[in-house]
Amino acid sequence: LHMGRTMKEDLTVVVQRIKQLYPPHFNVCSTYAELYHNYFAFQLKKTAESQLEDKDIYLLLSWVHNIYPNDIRKDRILAEELEKVKLGSLLPSSLIKELEKKYLDSEEATVKNCLSRCLETEIQRWKKDQEPEKLDGHFHSELAILAIQNIYGGQKRADALSAALGEEISPCLSRELSAFLKSYKDAFEDFKEKNKKQRFYKPILIANINNCQNFRDYTERNIAEKDDDKASILSTLSDIENSGFDVLLQQLFAQLKPIYKKFTENKWDSSDEIMNEIIKTTGKHISDFQTLNDSFYKTIIEKIHVHLVKEYIVRLLKRRVSLKSPVQQQNLAQNISKNAAALEAFCTNQGSQAMWLNSALPKLAEIIRLQDSGAIKIEVATLATVYPDIRKRHLEAFLYIKANLARSELKSILSYLADSVASTPSGAPLFSNINVS
Repeated sequence: LHMGRTMKEDLTVVVQRIKQLYPPHFNVCSTYAELYHNYFAFQLKKTAESQLEDKDIYLLLSWVHNIYPNDIRKDRILAEELEKVKLGSLLPSSLIKELEKKYLDSEEATVKNCLSRCLETEIQRWKKDQEPEKLDGHFHSELAILAIQNIYGGQKRADALSAALGEEISPCLSRELSAFLKSYKDAFEDFKEKNKKQRFYKPILIANINNCQNFRDYTERNIAEKDDDKASILSTLSDIENSGFDVLLQQLFAQLKPIYKKFTENKWDSSDEIMNEIIKTTGKHISDFQTLNDSFYKTIIEKIHVHLVKEYIVRLLKRRVSLKSPVQQQNLAQNISKNAAALEAFCTNQGSQAMWLNSALPKLAEIIRLQDSGAIKIEVATLATVYPDIRKRHLEAFLYIKANLARSELKSILSYLADSVASTPSGAPLFSNINVS
């Protein structure tokens, strides 16, 4: 710092006061600049080749990449004169590369250790079984903020040295974030399995799901698409989120299972009462999920919506009811339509945006209601267009309800579906998650 300040101040005197005392061909500014530069470079090289701490390496690189070229050589008083002199770098390129490698290794290790401490602190917090803090009504943890600050700090320190070092450290930090999140996922899984009896088990799960949003936002904004670790990071975050959702929904889905069985056990009689019970049971659980961040609340509501529709379809495919009378079929179709409307109203009211689910049950009801095989084929084709993951086995199990269909008609309808969905990918899977026994 003393040498740099002295060089800058002395050269300023040379340019402003001494230069005019010499003939132009003496190139007095160049002479002074070269002498000062050579001495400064010699002393810096000697320092760089000694035993250095991490902060010393960073300071030397700051001089080489930033302070010397920008604050001294581009100073408004000196710049014009120094541009005429080929001063070069303060250090040989080989030595700069060596220092840069040491710096990058050190920075990566520092970030890794900081992330490890952040996670360990978080794990200890889980063990205390205390309710997480709330931020805007949502359970909150400082883990993501602290972890991201460490990674962001490492990136900014490198950027401050040079754009090239910033680019070089970026994939290293992505790699550390990816490794950290895998460790986080393992710790989260361990907590899930071993601490189910904790008083604040679910709030802690929710806080950890909410954590993923900050990590996801940072990754989307700051990690390049070409970075190999980006996909891995996002995949790990999805695993943590879905793992947490599964636990949060476990109790609700277990309670709904025997209620859904009542549809087939009662031959679809009293279906309104059964659907009301399903909605009432679901509503009691949903209030617990409002401490999720808004995006995750919408996700879990959609998962519930999918489950409610899927389980209803599962009961329709159980081959427990076979109706020969068109009147009976129309009555069942009417019940399904009413149940579908109640389900749609409930889920929409809770915030579900899964509009793609709303036509599934009404279309199935219409297939039951229709008696003309040609009309049934058209409805089946429409159903397959909206839900391209429906397969022949699903439709065959469903059409068991329509006992008055001739074998030839059934075969014709089934073959029509097989043709219409050939090699069609499913954007939003519904039927592909339904096994037909």
